[in-house]
Amino acid sequence: MSQTINTVAGPISPEQLGSTLMHEHFLYGFAGWQADCTVGRYREDAYMADCLEMISEAKTYVNTIVDATTNECGRNPRFLKKLSDQTGFNIICSTGYYFEDESSYAYWKFRKGFADIQTEIYDMMATELTKGIDGTDIKAGVIKLGTSYGRITPMEEIFFKAAARAQRETGCVIITHTQLGTMGPEQAQLLISEGADPKKIAIGHMCGNTDVDYHEQVLQQGVYVNLDRFGLEGDLFHTPTDSERTDLIVKLVARGWGDKILLGHDFVKVNLGRPVVMKDFMKQAFAHVSITDIKDRVMPWLAERGISRKQIQAFLLDNPRAIFS
Repeated sequence: MSQTINTVAGPISPEQLGSTLMHEHFLYGFAGWQADCTVGRYREDAYMADCLEMISEAKTYVNTIVDATTNECGRNPRFLKKLSDQTGFNIICSTGYYFEDESSYAYWKFRKGFADIQTEIYDMMATELTKGIDGTDIKAGVIKLGTSYGRITPMEEIFFKAAARAQRETGCVIITHTQLGTMGPEQAQLLISEGADPKKIAIGHMCGNTDVDYHEQVLQQGVYVNLDRFGLEGDLFHTPTDSERTDLIVKLVARGWGDKILLGHDFVKVNLGRPVVMKDFMKQAFAHVSITDIKDRVMPWLAERGISRKQIQAFLLDNPRAIFS
């Protein structure tokens, strides 16, 4: 297996990874946004300016971002490469699909009537990881998967099994979406039962659940937890506050899991399609949404709660390097 990491600008070594945010989005569109392109048209120049600003802010404390946008939700490797080429910033692109209710599985459900779609999905992922995406030589560096609230649907299970096979053959990292922090243990168990390497799996959005015992059910399987929704708070997202998430980290470190924690925001810089209309109830939920929320609020809070500078650095530097090594 290769010891290099695929970025959109080419392979790098784990030592070149630097401090890393494990789950963000430069461009993101809910499945179906492409059908509204007449009014919600794609505006590359404006989006490029916005995303260059995002990188400028992120560069104040990290060197790499994993872009978790899936194939059907506006993933754009050519755009990401332009960003990386202009800035020298490491961007890791994903291959994969979102959870069923907010994805676009109609194509695969149609093909399921006459084709082995698990093999086809594996082939898609493996090709994008080893050869390139959409006729380019830009390779994905991670597989992104998702499951529904409180269940793994039959279609989602097919994607998980295909991803496990692709990971066995390529050694790539798998990152996941858990809807509101549910199905974390089940995701890990399914992937591992299909032969995936737990040391290369990060179960995502786990900070949607602050029950430490629940986290241990996941961590005891040898995987990482991705606490990757910092800044997103309140009823809109049905998630804990950043302060509660920070308390969770303190408890996990106290139980000896400091080397299995990864961080991110699930931050979206550009929403594809028509602009988001910010209603009053949304403004409160988005009050702290920022690519620097971890630097500005979470890291100081961790220090105040007694987490050492070395351990805080490990969340962003040592742990990402370990999962990608």
